[in-house]
Amino acid sequence: MRMSVEQPLWRALVAYRVLTLGYALSLYVYAYNDLLHPLGAGAYMLVLAVWTLSTLGRVMSAERCTKRFLTIDLTVAITGILLTAVVDTQARIDSGSFTLPSIWTAGSVLAFAVKGGWRWAAVASTLVAAADLIERGSPGRDTLHNVVLIWVASIAIGYVVEVARASERTLARALQIEAATRERERLARDIHDGVLQVLAMVQRRGNQAGGEAAELGRMAGEQEAALRTLITGGPLPEARDAGDALTSGPHDLTTLLTPYASASVTLSAPGTPVLLAPDAAAELTAAVGAALDNVRKHAGDGAHAWILVEDEPDAVLVSVRDDGPGICEGRLAAAADEGRLGVAQSIRGRLRDLGGTAVVESVPGQGTEVELRLPRGPSKDTAAAPVSEPEDTESAPVSESAPVSGADPVSRAVPVPVLSETEGSRTA
Repeated sequence: MRMSVEQPLWRALVAYRVLTLGYALSLYVYAYNDLLHPLGAGAYMLVLAVWTLSTLGRVMSAERCTKRFLTIDLTVAITGILLTAVVDTQARIDSGSFTLPSIWTAGSVLAFAVKGGWRWAAVASTLVAAADLIERGSPGRDTLHNVVLIWVASIAIGYVVEVARASERTLARALQIEAATRERERLARDIHDGVLQVLAMVQRRGNQAGGEAAELGRMAGEQEAALRTLITGGPLPEARDAGDALTSGPHDLTTLLTPYASASVTLSAPGTPVLLAPDAAAELTAAVGAALDNVRKHAGDGAHAWILVEDEPDAVLVSVRDDGPGICEGRLAAAADEGRLGVAQSIRGRLRDLGGTAVVESVPGQGTEVELRLPRGPSKDTAAAPVSEPEDTESAPVSESAPVSGADPVSRAVPVPVLSETEGSRTA
């Protein structure tokens, strides 16, 4: 079991309490004949000695050093300070003589600091300071010096303890991640040598056999892709929550797009992270999801899609291509006129809000490609580009582009891939 960073502090506190008890007893013996009531002082010193020695086990760990114990311990120290005004002479008090518990009192305050941090230390040291001022009767220079010293020292130690605890939690988390990564790698090797190869064989044989076996092969391929995503560290598509917002800081677009990869969707991306701002990464991922939704709805069950991510110096380019039947000429414009805004809002609208462009190119019978381009630099306002529809209805591609806009991007969470609006036979 790994030792806590606090344990040396508790051990030092135990030693401090024993040593300061001996020091306080020595002062009492030395000043015995000068005290006003030496027997009363002796009774308190006896209680202090018994309390200190009988509670050494309590000050060895944070679990055993409870709030109740700390309160009683501080009460013993404050009682000794106030009792000094009764058992000692006023002349000795005015000359700056030590209180009955002397520097043993600091041990009680330090216990508060180690247990609860600087806030607990501030409370305990303030109570001790008030007792010192009451015992002295007036705030002399030496008294104020001692009060400020214990106050600053205890708060500083409490703050150091809090920093040490935070560092320990960070280290523990890093060790957990390292252990989980090693276990994931071990499982990945085992799964790759067994389960993934079997699923790949079932998919291949099922596709060759056709019929019901082809459906079984398709399902095996999807499970292979999902399992491969899981063992490589990416979240599964169904595990993504639409209500989860992205945290601050740049995000790797490839990581966000990985859950979309499956037996029917191939993802190709650079080997290095493609970093984008959180809002841009979320919206671009959502646009890709909307394009894949249209592939599933309008290209047929047997259609395959390809996602290509390109990290250019001045922009990020994402292409979504499929081998479906393509889009008939004029269909996108007709869908927009009918109020079906799947492409207009889910794809082009998102890119427009980010200052990017979305181009839809399709040749009937040869599939569709959606090209999403997001500039890295500041966007500029331009006029909306009209929808162009080629005259050649047999071979000319249908092209739809989104204008560049200077609107501020809106931060959204990465959505769960859901089906977009139906826009006829094919809405990309």
